[in-house]
Amino acid sequence: MNSAPDPIPLWLVAELTYTCPLHCPFCSNPVDFAQRGTELTTEQWQRVLREGRELGAVQLGFTGGEPLSRPDLETLVAHARQLGYYTNLITSGVGLNERRIKALRDAGLDHIQLSFQDSTRELNDFLSSTRTFELKRRTASLIKAYGFPMVMNCVIHRLNIDHVARIIELAEEIGAEYLELANTQFYGWAFLNRAHLLPTRAQLERAESAVAAARARLGDRLRIFHVISDYYENRPKRCQNGWGTTFIIVNPDGTALPCHAARVLPGLTFPSVRDSSLRDIWLQSDAFNRYRGTDWMAAPCRDCPEREKDLGGCRCQAYLLTGDVTATDPVCDKSPLHERVLDIVARTPQIQPSRPLVFRAPDNSQRFGTTAAAAE
Repeated sequence: MNSAPDPIPLWLVAELTYTCPLHCPFCSNPVDFAQRGTELTTEQWQRVLREGRELGAVQLGFTGGEPLSRPDLETLVAHARQLGYYTNLITSGVGLNERRIKALRDAGLDHIQLSFQDSTRELNDFLSSTRTFELKRRTASLIKAYGFPMVMNCVIHRLNIDHVARIIELAEEIGAEYLELANTQFYGWAFLNRAHLLPTRAQLERAESAVAAARARLGDRLRIFHVISDYYENRPKRCQNGWGTTFIIVNPDGTALPCHAARVLPGLTFPSVRDSSLRDIWLQSDAFNRYRGTDWMAAPCRDCPEREKDLGGCRCQAYLLTGDVTATDPVCDKSPLHERVLDIVARTPQIQPSRPLVFRAPDNSQRFGTTAAAAE
């Protein structure tokens, strides 16, 4: 526990569904998504949105899976508008036709984030196991035609990182105001596929040069956010800006989490909005309080003058790399286990994956979600 005043969750992330037409091998959804319970109803989601607003949340992200798979999305957007949220739709673009985008605009949606898997049709469609590249281009035109601010998001990894310059050009072509080049963080399906996805240091350096050149050329015409993989950092990032400080994430089945991947952690029981209010979950639950603040820390984090900056880093990353939930995030060079990360990075150019890329799909979820399958 932490003695500081109770924080306010500024962001509510509504993971409406795990249904998705794409099969990306870096998906942040849990590997065992196919084994989860039934989705919340429209009325249950409306209650969650109301309780989140009462708790202080002002930003609301509708995500999934593919949130457009929910036929009640427009109803939920309208309810969020009435409550006073700023709303963001995070979508693959599949299902966003003219009828629905008009309905979403009329319901009061504020913002759309559109994902691409690559700048080329071939790799975009391979990584998603769909033929969606041209659909995404058409969807981008539709978003602009209806006057929405647009973020283009592209998850970056070894298979597409050498295309960063062209990905930036694609963002220019479709008229995006913002571009997120989000280097893969290794949880969920990305952790399962790490041997295929972690870029080499040389690739990362080339990508950083391409981003710097584009920023110099474009100025404010396109804002580029480039977040590199933690494995190449010497200090960890705050987990979701700090465990239980900013984000509250509600899964399709109603489970509430401090971060997307938290269900991998042993020793925690995560509460459900079916049984508890968001206020009780945020303020009273052991799950949200366990790693909030700094009181939980052991050495070396406990004695580190930088502990307030990163709050010990990511609990899920620490657990996946060390087997210890309370360990210092080993991407930190002050961690006694930092060599584990250095070894992974050093071996990356020579690694030959022992199994094919595992795509996100219900059958693979049933297969790989039954055990804590380690990355290669």
